Amino acid sequence: MEKIYVLDTNVLLHDPLAIYAFTEHKVVIPMTVLEELDVIKDRRDKDVSREARLAINTIDKIVGDASPKALQSGVTIRKPHQISDEDSPRKATEGSLAIFPDQQITHTDNIPFLNGNHDHANDNRIINVALSLQATNPRSSVCLVTKDINMRIKAKGSGLERVEDYRKDKVLDDVDLMSKGYIQAEGSFWSTVDSVRTESHGRHTVHLIEKNTLPTLYLNMFIIDDEEFVGFVVNIDKEYVYLLDINKQNIMHQSFWGIKPRNLEQAMAFYLLRHDNSDLMIMTGPAGSGKTLLALAYGLQVTMEEKRFNKIIVARSTPPMAEDIGFLPGTEEEKMAPWLAAFDDNLEILHGADEHAFSSIDYVKQKANIQFKSLNFMRGRSFNNALIIIDEAQGLTQFQLKSIVTRVGSNSKIIVLGNLAQIDNKYITPLTSGLTYLVEKCKSFKYASVMHVNGIERSRLAEFAEENL
Repeated sequence: MEKIYVLDTNVLLHDPLAIYAFTEHKVVIPMTVLEELDVIKDRRDKDVSREARLAINTIDKIVGDASPKALQSGVTIRKPHQISDEDSPRKATEGSLAIFPDQQITHTDNIPFLNGNHDHANDNRIINVALSLQATNPRSSVCLVTKDINMRIKAKGSGLERVEDYRKDKVLDDVDLMSKGYIQAEGSFWSTVDSVRTESHGRHTVHLIEKNTLPTLYLNMFIIDDEEFVGFVVNIDKEYVYLLDINKQNIMHQSFWGIKPRNLEQAMAFYLLRHDNSDLMIMTGPAGSGKTLLALAYGLQVTMEEKRFNKIIVARSTPPMAEDIGFLPGTEEEKMAPWLAAFDDNLEILHGADEHAFSSIDYVKQKANIQFKSLNFMRGRSFNNALIIIDEAQGLTQFQLKSIVTRVGSNSKIIVLGNLAQIDNKYITPLTSGLTYLVEKCKSFKYASVMHVNGIERSRLAEFAEENL
């Protein structure tokens, strides 16, 4: 059975290369979608306008010099070399792309068309395209693909048999399945292990456990239980998982810049930050869990005392209006101050008890060479000998985070912080966030580590609000 997919505008904005995701099937782009892309490509929101232009260029490359008749019936989609079909890399079958002139749709008694003449009726016209194709192609499976929940409900209510969300960008089916960086065993972990071989390496103890008896583990992960066992995965081969036995009291007494962990999750985050093989550290968790404080305390420790890095670069995404901050008076740091106030707050925590607190904070900023950057101005740069801290990463797309991580130069380390419960980008959900994507793609990378810092340490009121409000 032939499958026909009608794409909504938001699908192409979310993934400009979505046309290539439907393998051997037919993709239909309504004329209304092209009109919406044309309007969006000139918006001030540069991230969205960039995606619109990329989507238009993708369509243009596929269409080429095809005739109007061929364009309406379908032009063969030829995939660029850089885009591989992960599901079937050897499949040579190609799909087709057609442009549907939805202005030619006429009302008939047999097709329940929606009103496409009133204001804000673009969604209705796109739905009408799918309804028309469903009526004229009874032997084909017609599906409308949109990320708009209300549009999916309207389409089903209008009689469209198949309506789907665009899922290729989702690396998980449920955000609860995202790696936390540790596995919690109920009761005693050793009660679940049938056999173990223990080796001593100096003052370190390593347990060799058969791989097939354990859940899926990755390097730099922890296994903890209710009886204070803490194991750290240092190696995985074809047969065994190598667990480094870590004394819980020892990791609870770690310290960075005078800051000690208040719970086990923070202690494990301390350990991962210190770990030499961790070039990328991802910390997730609710507001008040101490992510920013831990990252900043570690940064001051390794730059000012240990001299491992020459500078600390602090960056976060800014609203669209902040993209024009280059035209405002003041330095880059002064312009970024409103969006990076959280770091000043944490510096006050670290040095608020000093006799001259403000002088201490200014001294630390200069001595540690803390630089505040806007993500919009980081493209094309390369940062060497630097500790890079990316805050509020949950609002970044997959492409944005990829462009940031690729900026990391030699002898540099990047710490990515985020809370999936605080996404304020209307085009991003917890499942499509760049933060979720980064965690799932990097969890198996031996030079990366992940930790979900769960405890609320801000105040008892903050803890109550996080759990109950």
